[in-house]
Amino acid sequence: MRIVLFMILGGLLPAGVTLAQDLDAGRKVAGMCRTCHGLDGFASIPIAPHIGGEPSEYIKTQLRAFRDGSREHEMMTVVAKGLSDQQISDVADWYSHFEITTTFPTGKPGDNAPELCVACHGANGISEMPDAPNLAGETNIYIETQLKAFRNGKRNNEIMSPMAADLTDADIRAAADWYSAIEIKMQSRTEPTISYRDAKRPRHQGQSSLPQ
Repeated sequence: MRIVLFMILGGLLPAGVTLAQDLDAGRKVAGMCRTCHGLDGFASIPIAPHIGGEPSEYIKTQLRAFRDGSREHEMMTVVAKGLSDQQISDVADWYSHFEITTTFPTGKPGDNAPELCVACHGANGISEMPDAPNLAGETNIYIETQLKAFRNGKRNNEIMSPMAADLTDADIRAAADWYSAIEIKMQSRTEPTISYRDAKRPRHQGQSSLPQ
């Protein structure tokens, strides 16, 4: 018992143990998200995005937007309205703690990535900025739907809205095809042998309930 107390007080517990303890509150909140997004952030339905490994600030921003009505969705608005600031922070930290690795499709190197997207979303679909989402492994229908929403004004963002305004349907489809073809592996930093995904969803599935 004395040894354990010494390790705790002396800051000698492994980083993973401390992180797991800190993330426990977020994991509990994530129980409300697991049907669509999975407890590990790997979405189980094609119209929902993967959120495991997303930047924490991005998740917080989107949940607050759903809560205050500046972004609307029939399911997410209802869920977010019931979340406190602390719960939003906790669940964002939980999902952002997952690590994602990517694999490009055979014969398609990273320099073939859509030029307009790379600066923020990376050639491999992993965000280069704290307020931009990952796109790797998302379904075509999800990416296409979001880009069209930015283009027609149903979603607004100071960067994405003007950028999407001039995109053709072919441009949107090409970007969606690129990022949806990337395979992802998702792994927890605290439970690497438990929360692990080698994930690639079918790229064309379902009909989106999101704004078209």
